[in-house]
Amino acid sequence: MATFQYIAKDASGNETRGTVEAGDRSSAIAAVRAQGLMPTALGEVKSAAPAPAAARGKAAKKPAAGGKKSGGLNRNIEIKIKLPKFLQGRIKTKVLTQFTRQLATLVNAGLALMRGLEVLKRQMKNQQMREALDGISDTIAAGGTFSEALTAYPKIFDNLYINMVKAGEAGGVLEVVLARLADFAEKSEKIKNKVKGAMIYPSVVLFAAIGITAFLLVMVIPKFKQVFSDMLGGQSLPAVTEFVIQASEFVQHNGLMIFIAAVAIFVIVKVIGKTEAGAYFFDALKLKLPVIGTLAQRSAVSRFTRTLGTLLSSGVPILQSLVITRDTTGNRVLSNAIQTVHDAVKEGESMTQPLSQCSVFPPMVISMVEVGEETGALADMLTRIADTYDDEVDNAVAGMTAAIEPALIIVLAVVVGTIVVAMFLPMVKIIGSVSSGGAGM
Repeated sequence: MATFQYIAKDASGNETRGTVEAGDRSSAIAAVRAQGLMPTALGEVKSAAPAPAAARGKAAKKPAAGGKKSGGLNRNIEIKIKLPKFLQGRIKTKVLTQFTRQLATLVNAGLALMRGLEVLKRQMKNQQMREALDGISDTIAAGGTFSEALTAYPKIFDNLYINMVKAGEAGGVLEVVLARLADFAEKSEKIKNKVKGAMIYPSVVLFAAIGITAFLLVMVIPKFKQVFSDMLGGQSLPAVTEFVIQASEFVQHNGLMIFIAAVAIFVIVKVIGKTEAGAYFFDALKLKLPVIGTLAQRSAVSRFTRTLGTLLSSGVPILQSLVITRDTTGNRVLSNAIQTVHDAVKEGESMTQPLSQCSVFPPMVISMVEVGEETGALADMLTRIADTYDDEVDNAVAGMTAAIEPALIIVLAVVVGTIVVAMFLPMVKIIGSVSSGGAGM
């Protein structure tokens, strides 16, 4: 018989801890359930009993094979090569979402949390995630809760994840909360992938335009310049041709400086973006840009409403939900607005007034939040807003793609066309002079 330590929830959702004697893990789980409890964590209590003195004496006298000391016979030495933390990549959202969804399914099927973690750990291919699951299992086996174990891995599990798990443990609905977390992550990743996908084609066109222009200016225009010099004998060139040749010479003579300047601008923007004032400026700029601003605003509103609605529906108190939402919104302008809402709610006021003072939230969102507060269905109303704005984000992405693609093609056509025309006009003059010379003969 072995001793198992468990953490379980009773019918009221209260947490209970204790130990049971059983032959194996399955029997221990059955014993806990027989008490009317739902186990959320269970681990075997291992105690190393001291060996009898006679046995210890014999073991000490027994020679070790190969001339090694006998103390090394019972040791399993495992060598793991780990990369430094700064070299380890972040866990992909897809890996975390898949883990959350599978754990929710296992727990909902009645499997104990510890058992579910062990099952997922065996099939986990990501080394960082597997190491995290090892540590989480050890913490739970030592008597800690699942949410407490997650706090040791902030780069994998953010505040939103941890606090929702904590609310699920407190309410005895961990499997429901995990399913909501998986839904939330899947929808957020879907929106992010759509935005990234919409930018692939314009980025390729822009890169091609820059490459073609640079090739023409550096490799083609100098050869035409030499031809014009030889054939026209110093005659004046059309204005557009002179402009293109001067641009070509500037790029040739200052190419390195242009590259250094571009890199310097990129680095400066990144450094400024790390400061609080700079980050706020760029976040505010994103919301005001002609085409991207609409998409950024709708994405921010969708993320805010879905995060807050998910937290409230999971049982997290509203003040704590607002703090978590503020820290995970990803936009300083919106974070400041949420902080204002938090302060107002803390003073006993409603969310409507501070939301209306921020230009980020459209009137429709404010009206629906007001209705949700009055009817007591704020969480459900926020989720509906998020669903609505997810559709609007899809439409905005489609509209942005439809507007950017032809604009970039037109820009590329104008640039290349200008260079072609600039090189063609002197050729017409050369052909004309050659024809007139041939006629005079």
